[in-house]
Amino acid sequence: QVRLVESGGGSAQAGGSLTLSCGGPGFVTSNYKMAWFRQAPAEKEREGVARIDDTGYTRYSENVTGRFTISVDHAKNTLYLQMNSLKVEDTAMYYCAAAPVTQWLRNSLAASEYDYWGQGTQVTVSS
Repeated sequence: QVRLVESGGGSAQAGGSLTLSCGGPGFVTSNYKMAWFRQAPAEKEREGVARIDDTGYTRYSENVTGRFTISVDHAKNTLYLQMNSLKVEDTAMYYCAAAPVTQWLRNSLAASEYDYWGQGTQVTVSS
């Protein structure tokens, strides 16, 4: 059973930065493709923010390109999301997700593609 745990959420001023982390007991990052999603209270679906595959290839949503950076430290088995130049509209619950590295992802920023999820960490950005 894969259990993911996010940390690093909190409050920030617009223009500020936060770094989210994701890992879990026994979780080996090199065995998974991973992504960050977010869901604002008014939204019905989770928005794909960024993803990274086993080759290190990354992809970002247009809303965060140039401001957010996804990375993974395989030695620590930890996924990160560095968030800079935060905006009020970045306020949401942020989730990490993982899919087996052998799984082909038709749309790597679609929530339905991922099998394992954390409980989420709240990010609140104020003006």
